[in-house]
Amino acid sequence: MTSISTDTLETGRRVIRREAGALDALADALGDSFSAAVSLLMAAKGRVIVSGMGKSGHIARKIAATFASTGTPAHFVHPAEASHGDLGMVAEGDVLIVLSNSGETPELADILAHAKRFAIPLIGVAGRAGSTLMRQADVAILLPEVPEACETGIVPTTSTTMTLALGDALAIALMEHRAFTPDHFRMFHPGGKLGARLLRVRDLMHADPPLVPEALDMGQVLLAITRSGFGVVGVTDATGNLAGIITDGDLRRHLDGLMSHTAGEVMTRNPRTIGTEALAGEALAVMNSRKITCLLVTDGPKAIGILHVHDCLRAGVV
Repeated sequence: MTSISTDTLETGRRVIRREAGALDALADALGDSFSAAVSLLMAAKGRVIVSGMGKSGHIARKIAATFASTGTPAHFVHPAEASHGDLGMVAEGDVLIVLSNSGETPELADILAHAKRFAIPLIGVAGRAGSTLMRQADVAILLPEVPEACETGIVPTTSTTMTLALGDALAIALMEHRAFTPDHFRMFHPGGKLGARLLRVRDLMHADPPLVPEALDMGQVLLAITRSGFGVVGVTDATGNLAGIITDGDLRRHLDGLMSHTAGEVMTRNPRTIGTEALAGEALAVMNSRKITCLLVTDGPKAIGILHVHDCLRAGVV
């Protein structure tokens, strides 16, 4: 058992190191063809169509998804399905990225012919310089010649790893050229933890926060707190600017003779607030650190909303 464990561990390390070395070789090999591909993709008026067969097809799907989520409209077209009607998904104004390690995949013939017929720019990615794909491509990106991770050299491993990394490199280069921001990213990732991490206070806050004037008697203030359902109420001065907040702690501190006071006499002045553009995670951190359940949201001196800790938790902000 020990011998088997040792052998498999060494195999795992060898595979990972070989693929890591292939990525180093790919980084060193990038040149003018990469820059030309980025320029071609930037100029596209339509979509980026990514295609490949077999393992290259799986990589192509991921590359298309990465493009789409980072501001470059893209989708995957299966080359075999393209020959049976899906060529209609590839139109003038689009740019094609076709992946094939050998560059001779027969199922690519129709999609390559379609690209030539309609003058659709073609970016080819392959591991053989003189292959059909490389000859047909307007921009040919040649993968460096490195061994696959298996000792037989027949299982697509380092070649697919390099192709996937190349797709990421293209996507991030386009993303940075377009000044793609976290707000843009959130538009394409509204669900799950990614979307929750990028939510802003304005996305979760309640507009029309509970507010009372400083001169209001505490009997009316208690009614306002009860109606709001937040357990707090903001207090405004004569100009309508936020002057303070009344929480359950303030009520307990003034319990003796509470009804003889006004809102201005009971409130805590200069409460902690947050702006609309702050990340919801930042607001949650403030509430946790101060052991409070609500934050008034301000725009300058005015209170324009309120955020409750439960709003953050329901949205998955942690």
